[in-house]
Parts: sequence; structure tokens; C-alpha cells
Amino acid sequence: MAIHLVKEIPTAKELQEEIPMTAELKKIKEERDRMIRQVFVGESDKFIMVIGPCSADNETAVLDYVTRLAKLQEEVKDKILIIPRIYTNKPRTTGAGYKGMLHQPDPEKAPDMYEGVKAIRKMHIDAIAATGLTAADEMLYSENWQYLEDILSYVAIGARSVEDQQHRIVTSGMEVPVGMKNPTSGDLTVMMNSCMAGQMKHTFLYTGWEAKTDGNDLVHCILRGAVNKHGQSISNYHYEDLMMLVELYHKFELKNPACIVDANHNNSGKRWAEQPRIVKEVLHSMRHSADIRKLVKGVMVESYIENGNQPVDGGCYGKSITDPCLGWELSRKLVLEVADLL
Repeated sequence: MAIHLVKEIPTAKELQEEIPMTAELKKIKEERDRMIRQVFVGESDKFIMVIGPCSADNETAVLDYVTRLAKLQEEVKDKILIIPRIYTNKPRTTGAGYKGMLHQPDPEKAPDMYEGVKAIRKMHIDAIAATGLTAADEMLYSENWQYLEDILSYVAIGARSVEDQQHRIVTSGMEVPVGMKNPTSGDLTVMMNSCMAGQMKHTFLYTGWEAKTDGNDLVHCILRGAVNKHGQSISNYHYEDLMMLVELYHKFELKNPACIVDANHNNSGKRWAEQPRIVKEVLHSMRHSADIRKLVKGVMVESYIENGNQPVDGGCYGKSITDPCLGWELSRKLVLEVADLL
């Protein structure tokens, strides 16, 4: 019953020197950040699609997938801004199971976070170099941000982390959009309070320093569905839910009101094939209400090369080893349909 120190992890500065972003890649990120920011502040009406695997478990398959996304982005560039989901650390309800590449660079081997922190930085950089697309990742641990802060263009705070003080405060020091998911309980005021905290200035302890933040005006909401007391999924992507969120934004008076709708998780009951229908319903609500159209900036879709999921040792290339995902052909069809409907 103790904490055992296994091995010392490189500092962020050491890792950035060992696995650097080149000047060319920095320019790509700067331009991508500018384009994404324009959407969240209302200067662009492009529709954001944060799309990709539930967990980025294999660099070869992930780069294959993101390369396909890059070609698709060219086809829809006038209407849609694609942000690849490259999620390298995964929250687990009980703590058991595969927690992502940060923990296990090889899903079938023992945890090795020393190699994991290197592997995730390398994969993100390789993806930018190969495709020109900067990605989204989830901040499972607030300490993670320092290792990827010069790489990511979007960050999500999960339903189990959104009430955590450290997560909220760290987001206030980020310079990219951060999506706060509603908690699994579905309480939207918790999510709004998280957004408020992320937009405020703070003083706190961070990596051995007293740190101050300026506040992040791009912190916003992600609706991901909820769970009731019987363990059943409750969706919150419908017209009435979105109008309720419009009213909450008026009440809380936050900067740059924005919402991303997560089409999987409890919104779909993890029924991956429902995601296209859910996305289309969101688009219908946007057409019906100018307020919703202004609020909803995009959607989040769990997608990979193959439909569904498999065990960690399943062996099927490009198939999720965590939550089930929409396969590539259906994903491509969805993106093209969204572009036609916008």
C-alpha cells in the first residue's frame, strides 16, 4: 500500500529538444490554429469535425487513417474543417483496461510511460509532417499538456475529469480551443462552471512552479450524453437540449459561446452506426434555429479504418481496441454528406 517510483520521466523541455517540431511544422500549426480559432470566435462559418479513433493504439494505422482524412479534407475544404482525433490517453471508469499509448506504446505489453510519452509526441509530429493536419487529444492528466502544448490544436476534457480543479485551471492557460464535456451525470451546470473556470485567470502550482494564467476565451462545451441512475444512456443532442444550452450561455455570460456535439458515447449508447444519424439531426436543428446554428461549431465522431471494435489482441488492422468506431467508408460518406447539407 504505497506509491512506488518506477523511473524518472523526461521534462517537457528535454523531450521537445529530443523530438522537436521543425520550423515548417510550427508554421503549419500556426495557420491551423488561426483557422480553428476563427470558427470559435464566429469569424468563419466552417463546420468543425473532430473525427478519428477512440484511441490511437497503433502509429502505422493512425497515420494511414489521418492520411485518408487529409485527402478528404481537400474535398470539403470550403465547408468543413477536419481535426483528427489522435487520442493517446484514455480514461477508464474503474482504472482497468487499456489506457492509451501514453501508458502502453504496445497495447499487448506492460505499461511503460517513459517510452509512452516519447511515442505520443513522435506520433503527433509524424501525423502533422505526413498530412499537414494538427490534431485533437484528450488531457487525461493535467501534467500531459506540457509534453504536447506545441503540437495540439484542440484539447478535450473528459466527463470524468471535467469537475477536477487542476484540469479546469490548466485549461485557462492554453492557447487553443478546449472542449469541456458534460459529466456522466448529465448536469450541464457542472460543464458551464468548468467553462467559466477555464476562461478565468488563475494562480496555482504547476510542475514545481507557482504559475499564473491569462484565461482561455476558447473554452467551450461538448455534449456527450449522460447516464441515469439505472446505468442507461440518456442523449443530449436533440433540439431541446441545444436550446437549453443556448439559454445557459445567456445566463453564464461566457465569451465565445460554442458547442461541439459528441455523436458517440452516451449520445449513441456506444452504438457506433448511429453516429451519422445523430450528426444529421444536429444539422437539422441548426437549420431550424439561428441560435443553434450560431452555437454549434461542429461535431465529434469516433471513426477508424474498420467498423466496430475488437479485443486488445484481436489483430485486425485499423479496428478499435476500445470503444466501437465507424469504419472508413461510412466515415467518408458521412463527411461528404455533411458538406452537402451545410
